[in-house]
Amino acid sequence: MNRAALVARLAELGLTLPPVAAPVAAYVPAVRSGDHVHTSGQLPFVAGELATVGKVGTGTGLVEPAVAKDLARTAVLNALAAVLSVVDDDARLRVVKVVGFVASAPDFTGQPGVVNGASELLGELMGEAGVHARSAVGVAVLPLDSPVEIELVVEITRS
Repeated sequence: MNRAALVARLAELGLTLPPVAAPVAAYVPAVRSGDHVHTSGQLPFVAGELATVGKVGTGTGLVEPAVAKDLARTAVLNALAAVLSVVDDDARLRVVKVVGFVASAPDFTGQPGVVNGASELLGELMGEAGVHARSAVGVAVLPLDSPVEIELVVEITRS
């Protein structure tokens, strides 16, 4: 899927590609190496801010899994923006790998369901080009107390 098709599909779904999120430390959002783009971990920033912070789980003071799943969708949009920032307009994209980190309460084991927010959106957007390998990892804490963080590896080919 090329940039124009991706942007058109986003519009069909009522979504827009956000600006590339500014790094919060000493790194760049994405690096192209040969025929692949690797993104840095992308947080669910909207207009430069995290809408929600904290650990994912059920109970008082925790981020509900359904909310975290939506945050994973936001984070993968940020990752796609980072990918597009380092490729030509005519490049075709195929998602190879998604790595999702979920800041989890000690008893929370639903990380795969949370990261499905990213995976399902990639499928809706890109069809077969969005089918990927994946890891969903529970962690104690993420940068800025974000509930989720998403990384992508994308293969690039010419049209």
